[in-house]
Amino acid sequence: MDGACFRETLRTNRRWPDVMAIWKKDVRIALEEERHVRANDRDYNERFSYADNRIKTAKYNVFTLLPINLFEQFQRFANAYFLVLLILQLIPEISSLSWFTTIVPLVLVLAITAVKDATDDYFRHKSDQQVNTRQSQVLIKGKLQNEKWMNVRVGDIIKLENNQFVAADLLLLSSSEPYGLCYIETAELDGETNLKVRQALTVTSDLGDDVAKLADFNGEVICEPPNNKLDKFTGTLYWKDNKYPLDNEKMLLRGCVLRNTEWCFGLVIFAGLQTKLMQNCGRTKFKRTSIDKLMNTLVLWIFGFLICMGIILAIGNTIWEQKVGSHFWEYLQWKELTINAFFSGFLTFWSYIIILNTVVPISLYVSVEVLRLGHSYFINWDRRMYYSPKDTPAEARTTTLNEELGQVEFIFSDKTGTLTQNIMVFNKCSINGKTYGDVYDEFGHKVDITEKTPCVDFSFNPLMDRKFRFHDSSLVEAIKLEEPLVQEFFRLLALCHTIMPEERNEGELVYQAQSPDEGALVTAARNFGFVFRSRTPETITLYEMGQAVTYQLLAILDFNNVRKRMSVIVRNPKGQLKLYSKGADTVLFDRLDPSNEELMSTTSEHLNEFAGEGLRTLALAYKDLDEDVFDEWMKKLLFASTALENREEKLGALYEEIEQGMLLLGATAIEDKLQEGVPETIACLTLANIKIWVLTGDKLETAINIGYSCNMLRDDMNKVFIISGHTTLEVQQELRTAKEIITGPSKDIFSSGLDMDKTELHSSDSVFEETIIAEYALIINGHSLAHALEADLEQILVDVACLCKTVICCRVTPLQKALVVELIKRHKRVVTLAIGDGANDVSMINTAHIGVGISGQEGMQAVLASDYSFAQFCYLQRLLLVHGRWSYHRMCNFLCYFFYKNFAFTLVHFWYGFLCGFSAQTVYDQWFITLFNIVYTSLPVLAMGLFDQDVNEQYSLRFPNLYRPGQLNQLFNKRKFFTCTLQGVCTSFILFFIPYGAFMSAVRDDGAHISDQQAFAVTISTSLVIVVSVQIGLDTNYWTAVNHFFIWGSLAVYFAILFAMHSNGIFTIFPNQFPFIGTARNSLNQKTVWLVILLTTVVCIMPMVAVRFIKADLYPTQTDKVRLLQQATRRQGPQEQNFRRVRRTSSRRSAYAFAHQQGYGELITSGKNMKVPTTSTSTYPLSSPTRGPAGTSSVNNSWVNDTTRDQTETYSTGFRRESDQNQEVTVEDLEAR
Repeated sequence: MDGACFRETLRTNRRWPDVMAIWKKDVRIALEEERHVRANDRDYNERFSYADNRIKTAKYNVFTLLPINLFEQFQRFANAYFLVLLILQLIPEISSLSWFTTIVPLVLVLAITAVKDATDDYFRHKSDQQVNTRQSQVLIKGKLQNEKWMNVRVGDIIKLENNQFVAADLLLLSSSEPYGLCYIETAELDGETNLKVRQALTVTSDLGDDVAKLADFNGEVICEPPNNKLDKFTGTLYWKDNKYPLDNEKMLLRGCVLRNTEWCFGLVIFAGLQTKLMQNCGRTKFKRTSIDKLMNTLVLWIFGFLICMGIILAIGNTIWEQKVGSHFWEYLQWKELTINAFFSGFLTFWSYIIILNTVVPISLYVSVEVLRLGHSYFINWDRRMYYSPKDTPAEARTTTLNEELGQVEFIFSDKTGTLTQNIMVFNKCSINGKTYGDVYDEFGHKVDITEKTPCVDFSFNPLMDRKFRFHDSSLVEAIKLEEPLVQEFFRLLALCHTIMPEERNEGELVYQAQSPDEGALVTAARNFGFVFRSRTPETITLYEMGQAVTYQLLAILDFNNVRKRMSVIVRNPKGQLKLYSKGADTVLFDRLDPSNEELMSTTSEHLNEFAGEGLRTLALAYKDLDEDVFDEWMKKLLFASTALENREEKLGALYEEIEQGMLLLGATAIEDKLQEGVPETIACLTLANIKIWVLTGDKLETAINIGYSCNMLRDDMNKVFIISGHTTLEVQQELRTAKEIITGPSKDIFSSGLDMDKTELHSSDSVFEETIIAEYALIINGHSLAHALEADLEQILVDVACLCKTVICCRVTPLQKALVVELIKRHKRVVTLAIGDGANDVSMINTAHIGVGISGQEGMQAVLASDYSFAQFCYLQRLLLVHGRWSYHRMCNFLCYFFYKNFAFTLVHFWYGFLCGFSAQTVYDQWFITLFNIVYTSLPVLAMGLFDQDVNEQYSLRFPNLYRPGQLNQLFNKRKFFTCTLQGVCTSFILFFIPYGAFMSAVRDDGAHISDQQAFAVTISTSLVIVVSVQIGLDTNYWTAVNHFFIWGSLAVYFAILFAMHSNGIFTIFPNQFPFIGTARNSLNQKTVWLVILLTTVVCIMPMVAVRFIKADLYPTQTDKVRLLQQATRRQGPQEQNFRRVRRTSSRRSAYAFAHQQGYGELITSGKNMKVPTTSTSTYPLSSPTRGPAGTSSVNNSWVNDTTRDQTETYSTGFRRESDQNQEVTVEDLEAR
């Protein structure tokens, strides 16, 4: 399970039990403050009642399935309501319906849900059993014995072999690799497929595979209690009167796979449900759509309406009993107890609650789930969202949010890996105030680099990476001339990193990098003659211009999101101590020696130039260290590294202490290419009135340029506001100034918007925004955003941002991303979508209404947390404009029709009550009541909800403005609900009174009277089935063979069952259940009956047909216009979207990323050899960074200007004006006709 199970756990965690809650029931465990584990001593460890290694993710067993599942299902209002009705139907004094009319649909709904839940739970049981019965070698009584995983206990020592899953959370003791190293793959924990390194303590690695020594090992570990932090562990090992610090780099977590390591031994620290893997299997926040919330409200309203009808009919019964009913006592002598009229009215109330119960649709929820499941499969099966290079299809990871995809108004996007490819290429650099990377002609003019531009010849370097491309030969010349600072520059790149090298064959190097940035930088150093060849915890070996040079590695000051830099301290062969550092320029420049002022100014200009081209930048610096100062600092570092409390803070302070007074070397610039189709996708979504905000960790200059790259920013914009204040007052003033420029002084917009409903709020927003013709953009820095998100400023931030066409937030943290999304959700009450590809996007994805993960270069963390996933940003256009719009359209049509047919079906009893003395007599046959929703009308509405298309996919993409109705919630809202129910009420009125009036004086062909109650019921039920079938035919825009089969098949099934239930044969077998013997054939062979059915159908349908025709002719919607165009051009074949590709003068990329992860620097410097055997072959090798051509192309800005102009026209006409204008002429001609 730890492979497939964990992935499946995250995929279905909305339905899985919260496993954390299971073990938290144990009070002793819940109160655990620290854990004590003694090796090879089960008696000692059992005193603490630690969890065993058995896992249980299943919810039920054979005995608890029925009671627990029924308890869960009856927590739903609709199911509980029908259970109460069933109980009422068992009371003969108030029930005029047999109990099976309610129990059949109720049992069907409960059974379908129970089977689905049981099936899911069966697979969980199967997965649990498969995992719990895996075999592991456990050291018991001095011998290695095969034990099932479920029998492993805390404190046991386990032996793992290559390619085995780790059975529990283990402290690594020893391994087959030199100095206690082992390699693991953590893809099932964090989605990253690159191998990670773990290393045992020196004292335990010496135990090796000597079973006798391991059996005598009695060390005690005191560590943190169980938690879900995958990247942190704090503890101490006490053994032989010494204590040794433990951290996450010495732990093997359950779910990891041992790779490239023959064997290793580990001590079980956490087992079973207390492992970090299982701690992360808890439920995530359940997301519900706006239609879900509205449906719950409407069901309560319907229930209130049902109560009102019951009260009206009960009052009618009371009055009728007093004035008329008492005279019938002579003929119908009921019990004396019921003579009281008021009591009779009370019983009648409950009787009508039972009869009219079908107005609350029990099958609605099941039908909705079936539709959502079908829509999800359509997304999964869409070949146009399949990315063949990575064999990655689109995946709907939830089935509850499909229609919400058709209502998105705000998209919050990460940049690196989402808008860009996150494939890094070393592009330019600045060394000692001189830039390298540009190409000049013989006249000194800068030349654009294309694929035809000749590359630098690296043949002098036999260890070069043949995929690496660079075009400025002057840098190679500087290397060959042995310029000291240039060599120091590349020496720093070759030394300051945490990359793990693997040399499969002589000279065939593969770098396993924790981020693409590091891989690109080390590969660049490799090609320029400074080849990183191998490392141990104590040394790093480089090949400098062909000569092997070994540096003593003394310390690694690792990267994290707070430091935003990393440093190494080495001793070169001459005995000199050197500190090399690389990091964000904003951080590194603050720690430079004052003598670097002039160089820092020059390098800053170069950095701005690089950022202006959209490149990711890093600053490089170094420092010579004094021996005495370093020795004193190392003592402090050793003390801080063994601290149990605030270890990271103490280490951070020491790092800060030594990283002062550095000398600047220069800066690097890495290119991160845009994904295909990003500008076109953003332009199309903008035409759909979707606001796209970019939330990135990059610097301000790069954020601006990525905006221009994606056409979110343009030179013809009226104003680009940059908010960069460092105090609350500064930010407040900048926001107020921006607001006054946009709206004019003393205008307080949106001040009352929070009290409006969504339609009114949209109307208010759009009316005001239509008066703003100018286009503005807002760019806000991370430190300014922190102030703007405060309670006093958040409203003005929302006001200004929503008035701007483009919003870009730069230098933001993962938490700030989530806060921005939450801000818009709270103030604007719109549907939000967040899209990202890295671990730093998870909080944003979880906060938004819809989370989309892109399977990119930063692992699978975002995908595992997402609701939908695919491989390319451009697929978002199809997800929203095609699948999202269709899902919303289908769901709304389904709900409108569902409520309409239920009201038309049920309210016939209400009208009949006024003519039957309010006696709670039913109109229909009881079997018709039972089968109407689950047999006669269920499949046609499902077919419409699954396959209907108002406009095909080509036109959905060509006309993005068709997306607007979903944003305004126009297709299903409270007003639409009242319209549908009113139509249902009117239909029920016609269904009842036309046959009633016709049968008042109608006679059969033989002269006999035709108006018996049974014939009347058959006539109304037949009319009803035909009317609702015709109505769904009118509501269907896109006919398939399935629609035809279901509609005509349902009619055929109705007549087949009708004649069967009224036949002599079934009456003979069940005389009490089927009393309508011969009624169908006696009624439906009369011309009068068929004329009544025809008249009823025409009167029910024609008003709606007339209204729709007049409305489409006089007040056509955008959908009506496009559908007309689609019909007129159907013979011309499908027409693709007419966007031209945007060409750019240079690729706009991003600067230093905030998503860079903390490395394994402490492991490298732990004092043991990290040599990778050259004979070993990685099972899952990480390929070296690839490098694409850095060519650029000429620019064509006309499309951008056309798009700007066309967008304004789109909002007024509903159509995007094509370049040749033919399209709009066609529409106008059709409208004129």
